[in-house]
Amino acid sequence: MTDRLRDKLLPVTVLLLGIIALWYAGAYAMNAPFQRDLDRRAGETPAFSEFFVRTMTQPKPTLPAPHQVAENFFENTFLRKVTSSRSLVYHAGITLSSTLAGFAIGTLLGILIAVGIVHVTALDRSLMPWIITSQTIPILALAPMIIVVLAAVGITGLIPKALISTYLSFFPVAVGMVKGLRSPDVLHLDLMRTYNASRWQTFWKLRLPASVPFLFASMKVAVAASLVGAIVGELPTGAVAGIGAKLLNGSYYSQTIDMFSALVAGSIVAALLVAAVGLVGRLVERGMGGRPA
Repeated sequence: MTDRLRDKLLPVTVLLLGIIALWYAGAYAMNAPFQRDLDRRAGETPAFSEFFVRTMTQPKPTLPAPHQVAENFFENTFLRKVTSSRSLVYHAGITLSSTLAGFAIGTLLGILIAVGIVHVTALDRSLMPWIITSQTIPILALAPMIIVVLAAVGITGLIPKALISTYLSFFPVAVGMVKGLRSPDVLHLDLMRTYNASRWQTFWKLRLPASVPFLFASMKVAVAASLVGAIVGELPTGAVAGIGAKLLNGSYYSQTIDMFSALVAGSIVAALLVAAVGLVGRLVERGMGGRPA
């Protein structure tokens, strides 16, 4: 058990340390020119160590250093009230609500589309190409259109952002579910015909159980895509709350540290959502009699 844990943690730790080192190097390279200009105007010639510290402690750096982002994230996550407009927990909660709504609708829609494609030949030939084509439209171009059209009919708030999340999340569920419903072996399908099972009996007893691993694997992708859709949906609405709004405000006032902290918060929310879907998937498979990997 210890060896397995070490084999998993060691590569991740080495990769993380490498990313942090490159991040510091990039922060120094991008922030140094501005700091040199400040020192030149002040008539100062600091030693390299002092110059390095100044470069890494700028209030509005071009690229914030990792420790600046960590300090900002800790302060705005643990040292502020959840109801505060500066709390990352508050903003993450706003984005999470539209994410979960869009994910639920997208998952249900993807499952229904997959069932129709597998059981209706006309849908397989006509609907699947359009589903694939729909994902070639950039979400940054589509999101403002959805917001404007729905606002014209008086629909604002959570629903437009949830629909944008739905647009991104239904596709992986539909594709994964189609793959899962078609995964049973031909021998198993022939056995069901031998038992004179109807199409719906074959669906409930064979196709649906076989599709569960594919469904939860695609739902992991879908829930992360749903979060991206919720964040993108907050940008054209001029929202005052949410991770997208936090990013937008940071870009307006050159608060790069706040922007990176919001990105970290979004990444953590995505990781927790994916982990939650994976946990539910393992529980469902175990309840169905599956063996743990």
